[in-house]
Amino acid sequence: MNDKLPLRRATVHDVARQAGVSLATVDRVLNGRPGVRPATAEKVESAIAALDFRRDLSASLLARARDLRVQFILPDGRNEFMANLADAILRRARTGIAERLHLDVVRVKAMDPAALAARLGQLDRKSCDCAVIVATDDEAVRRAVDGLARKGVAVMTLVSDLPNSARKMFIGIDNVAAGRTAASLMGRFCGGGKVALIAGSLGLRDHQDRLAGFREVAAREFPQLELIGPFEAHDDRGETESFAAGLLRDHPDLKGLYNMGAGNSGLIAALEAAGRAGKVRVIAHELAEPTHAGLKSGAIDVVLDQNPDGEIRAAVAGARALALGHPVDPHAEPIEIGIFLRDNLR
Repeated sequence: MNDKLPLRRATVHDVARQAGVSLATVDRVLNGRPGVRPATAEKVESAIAALDFRRDLSASLLARARDLRVQFILPDGRNEFMANLADAILRRARTGIAERLHLDVVRVKAMDPAALAARLGQLDRKSCDCAVIVATDDEAVRRAVDGLARKGVAVMTLVSDLPNSARKMFIGIDNVAAGRTAASLMGRFCGGGKVALIAGSLGLRDHQDRLAGFREVAAREFPQLELIGPFEAHDDRGETESFAAGLLRDHPDLKGLYNMGAGNSGLIAALEAAGRAGKVRVIAHELAEPTHAGLKSGAIDVVLDQNPDGEIRAAVAGARALALGHPVDPHAEPIEIGIFLRDNLR
């Protein structure tokens, strides 16, 4: 008997059996679709690695005579969530080579529409098949996206959308629903009184939508809340700390604070310096190092999270579908919103 015969190639059935999940769950993880808990997705990915499972995608990409090149364009700076997204892209890139996928990360100046538009203008079909961008809701960016589409380069928006443009699809949470969720929780926490609102920038569609959702539920269900702001802190730690410190000083009766953007380490510093940590109800976004610490200490009550790894899986699946000429839904099912308290921290 020849004991050097090649082993049978692993199938999706093997992955499902190894992970202890259904075929439908494996399919959702492989294609980056929402509806899978992070812990379950990790089990599937561990099974994929253990079995050395590889999808038969290279043959389809081989027919294109070249590899698929996807460029992610993210804001620079100290935004912890953007750093988590970049890390998720790099993790996915390590396994992408075997699938003839090349993923690159480029950082541009945060909240600078001209910088984003200029970067998009540098791309062409020879260097990039698909650009995935965190969009600023700006006409110059919209024109750049439309121009890139005319060159034959697909564009997808990630985290923050750019409606009324030639982008092929949006990947992210339902930000209006996120704002509504924040207002529903805040109204229950506070009952009434002053609640301050801090945004990164109202030039970002995701922050616009979160604000609209919050105001909608607050006006309809909790009219006793007095909303202060929003104030734009540009996702910056120092600016967020400064705004929060001023709000806490000027409003000693402040009941709650909703931060729609980043800079949460500055927010926590302001609460602690004023001796108000744990006394003001705080809702923030994205489970990163500062918000994780804030939940544990009690300075933050709730964190609304969008799973970075799930978003990157969905972006890669969308880019692959576009490259192979498969239809994509521009209004794909949103990424599930995670709701974290100190009690359910991973």
